[in-house]
Amino acid sequence: MSGQERRERERAIREQLIVTVARELAEAEGWEAVTTRRLAERVEYSQPVLYSHFKNKDAIMAAVAVEGFAELAAQMRTARAAAADPRQAIAEAYLAFAAARPALYDAMFSQAVSLPFATPEAPLALHAGFDELRVVVRPVPAGVDEGLLTEVLWAGLHGLVTLTRGGRLPAGEQERRLALLLSLLP
Repeated sequence: MSGQERRERERAIREQLIVTVARELAEAEGWEAVTTRRLAERVEYSQPVLYSHFKNKDAIMAAVAVEGFAELAAQMRTARAAAADPRQAIAEAYLAFAAARPALYDAMFSQAVSLPFATPEAPLALHAGFDELRVVVRPVPAGVDEGLLTEVLWAGLHGLVTLTRGGRLPAGEQERRLALLLSLLP
């Protein structure tokens, strides 16, 4: 292995460590507790080393979000592949993901991050998550826009997550709400 390859590998390892520690800190204490100073202390590198990998905290959060989208897509794909009812499986996987990783979900959907959503330039992980939702709205009736229908499913699932987590909807009715949402899809 050349010196350049070794340095690139070490850089990638440091970058992954920063992302992992940011996720852990956010899940334990919330995103407001994630600062570059605290991250630098936890990863045992100086703040300038963090800034050599990420421009700022927002860039770290964006990297966390991309990782989260990849994980969500994989979780939904696995659930769909093993299910008799793919729509139900995807929806349940989505809700379970949000419940199990609230800070990660926030980085993906609630925090302001500089990711190009809904564009061809979006990272592949963002497309993968959306595409998993797109698969279960098919077949789409004539005259219905597949992309819009997928967005409506996503918005419904996100609404259930957000309103339930915020105490606006009682958690005990989640199964009935989910069944109703899915029954409204063509």
